[in-house]
Amino acid sequence: MSAVTVDPWARTDAADGRPLARVNPLAKLVAPLPAIVLLVFVRDLATPLAFLVLAYAVVLVGARITGRIALLLFVALPVAAAVIGLSMSLWTDPARVGGEAIARIGGWTLSTGALTVGFATGLRLAAIVALALIAGLTTTGPDLVRASVQQLRVPYRIGYTALAAFRFVPRFGHELDVIRQAHRVRGANGGRGPLAAAARWWGYLVPLLAGAIRHAERVALAMDARAFGAHPDRTERHLVPWRVRDTVFVIVFWAASAGILVAFLPWMP
Repeated sequence: MSAVTVDPWARTDAADGRPLARVNPLAKLVAPLPAIVLLVFVRDLATPLAFLVLAYAVVLVGARITGRIALLLFVALPVAAAVIGLSMSLWTDPARVGGEAIARIGGWTLSTGALTVGFATGLRLAAIVALALIAGLTTTGPDLVRASVQQLRVPYRIGYTALAAFRFVPRFGHELDVIRQAHRVRGANGGRGPLAAAARWWGYLVPLLAGAIRHAERVALAMDARAFGAHPDRTERHLVPWRVRDTVFVIVFWAASAGILVAFLPWMP
């Protein structure tokens, strides 16, 4: 019986059946980019709210919604927007924004204008994050690197070196888990309390660094064995092409963004 090791990083996003997974990663970055840049300069409530609805609609239709993603979209992001909006309202000078006073404590006043400015800021940041999640929730690091090398002509020496460094992160997590289990089996808990926890983490540091060095050496030897960097280009095993649907996605998203801006005219007095 032979054992087969499956590389989880070899899977492309196209293996996912959701619509956004089949869109080129660069298209998912380029499509919301103008809206993200323009949202920095708007100051009303309606425009960021409309972009927030647009981003949520695209993500809900085109991405696979897991429990963690649902928690991020429907709990973490709205709560963060509300906290930021309320905080900015409390710090805004009511004399500069006007509006009717709705709360007064001594010399401090909370006005409707301050609430408008504060929650406009919170909604603007939430909309920017939601637009960024269109690519962030449906794109893997390897596919983004492949698309950058194939479409943007990023040198593969830079792209795949960054990808190799990115893969160190889960490797470190695995190494740390193994080290912690080994310490637990040997009874090296060190007691309880903050000092004991600091001592335990200090004990993890040396074997973790040793494992990282060994892994880096193996990766370097594997790259040298494959003549990495010996030629100006390489044959791609996994292609991430730019198709007609990618162009259509970008154009439709830009048209929707332009429609929102024209409808609300956030820069008009």
